[in-house]
Amino acid sequence: MVAVHDQGRWLGDLIRGARVLQKRSQANVAAAIGYHQSKVSRLENGRGTEDARLLRAVAAELGIPLCRLGLLPTPDRDAHHKAEGIHRRTFLAGSIASVAGPSEPVVGRQDLVRALLPGPSPDPMGEDPSVQELSKRVAAARRLFCTCGYAELGYALPPLIADLRAAASSRDTDMVTGLLATVYQTSASLLLKLGDSGSAWMAVGRSMAEAERCGDPVVLASSVRVQAHALAREKHTGQAVTLVRHTADQLSGSYDRRTPQYLAAVGLMLLRGVTAASSGGDRAATHDFLDEAKHIARYVALDHSDVWANFSPTNVALHAVSASVVLGDAGLALETARPLMRQRIPVPERRAALWIEAARAYSQQGRLADGYRALRMAGTCAAQDIRRPAVRQLVADMAARDHRRTLPELHQFSRQLGVPA
Repeated sequence: MVAVHDQGRWLGDLIRGARVLQKRSQANVAAAIGYHQSKVSRLENGRGTEDARLLRAVAAELGIPLCRLGLLPTPDRDAHHKAEGIHRRTFLAGSIASVAGPSEPVVGRQDLVRALLPGPSPDPMGEDPSVQELSKRVAAARRLFCTCGYAELGYALPPLIADLRAAASSRDTDMVTGLLATVYQTSASLLLKLGDSGSAWMAVGRSMAEAERCGDPVVLASSVRVQAHALAREKHTGQAVTLVRHTADQLSGSYDRRTPQYLAAVGLMLLRGVTAASSGGDRAATHDFLDEAKHIARYVALDHSDVWANFSPTNVALHAVSASVVLGDAGLALETARPLMRQRIPVPERRAALWIEAARAYSQQGRLADGYRALRMAGTCAAQDIRRPAVRQLVADMAARDHRRTLPELHQFSRQLGVPA
């Protein structure tokens, strides 16, 4: 069981991250809930978290779901959230237990969840690495994610987190803090890929806390992108859209004078807004985010697997395909996808995403054979990507719709993925 003071520090990081996202001071939040600033300061430092009334007030003011703070909903006001309630003493233990759930296991995932838990900064896993070496290892981790090397990434992240936390505690430089935030972002993205939202939220909270300490708008935009992803995954699409729009308002403009890293970070954040808005059925916001992302893409094209990779006109077009699928416009999605199918997309994760979205569009049109072929194309791009829970569910749904079993290869594929119809 995690110690109470460690749990308090984690809760403090989560509250601080939510406050910083809203660009609010401790004094402002304290005044809104009728407390002195010191109360909020103590909470963010992991003290006083046993005061459930204060936690509820802060959660209501900052829009933090009660289950994220390990609080049970009150019977009169929050009965409809009863199923989400998790007692604070068992919250982190539940996060660890989630690694044994039914989703596809990934080597190193349990170690990753443990590495995200609060506690004293661990000793480095080897000799004290230089900042340059740490930077190279972070870039390598990002490449593993973009090339869908999820099993290898599960191995690489825990020791990298340990070394960066140790370096941050001994050097306390903005660069090391920014690298640590990036690794937490990558951890959250991996866990979301695997359908483990509970553990992903731990990484999101840590990422936002490090982004605040770093003060780099590039790191902030990347952390906001991951938090918007987590919000949208749990159907809080309106909050995700508001979060992206608010942050974009602070960071937009003067694109011709920005660095490629800055442009890519803001662009990728806007594309996450596209995903959230389309998931919520907000066509206006979807098109607004796409238009702004297209504008930024005129100034930068990073189609390589690096720390700030994967933002370009190609990626904007890929998100337009995905948004059309989510909004039910299968014909428009395939029309947008066809030119992309003929061009070179160097990032395997993006190539696989194109074919997976095409499969969804074909499935919407009832073209199961074409959808199956698209999924097999995705598998040639990134074998691990088609084993994600969301893709396995798509395969199971397609197989279930083939009532007459006219596509035996689709059913065999479904059995291979462990999700027979």
